[in-house]
Amino acid sequence: MDEYSGAGELVAFGGVWAGAELRCDTEALEGLLTDDFHAVGPRGFPLDKKQWLERYDSGALVHDSFDWDDVEIRRYGDGAVALGIQSQQSVYEGRDMDGIFRVTQYLTSVPDGTWRLAALHLSPIAERPTG
Repeated sequence: MDEYSGAGELVAFGGVWAGAELRCDTEALEGLLTDDFHAVGPRGFPLDKKQWLERYDSGALVHDSFDWDDVEIRRYGDGAVALGIQSQQSVYEGRDMDGIFRVTQYLTSVPDGTWRLAALHLSPIAERPTG
């Protein structure tokens, strides 16, 4: 994962993360998330790392598309906050889960100098902002 240690590492990390989410690639996500990763879903429910990955391992969540863009990144020492828009066409347990979400991610630099996603929070937005 040395590609996350140079210039633009956080932008590169976001692209790799979004690709792993699209592919439901739990092996890749295992390495991208901190061991104590936590997320708050779009309806306010919390998920730890095991629960996040289990949605894919069980086949309950499948994405037809998954985009991460309009990202603004602010670094704070060994941490960073990324604010962006996640748009997806997805099915969860047979139900349509298409949506557009404002996402806040907290990333942390680990001792080897690479980045990991420690937390994220999704909030649904009615429509994609323009301009």
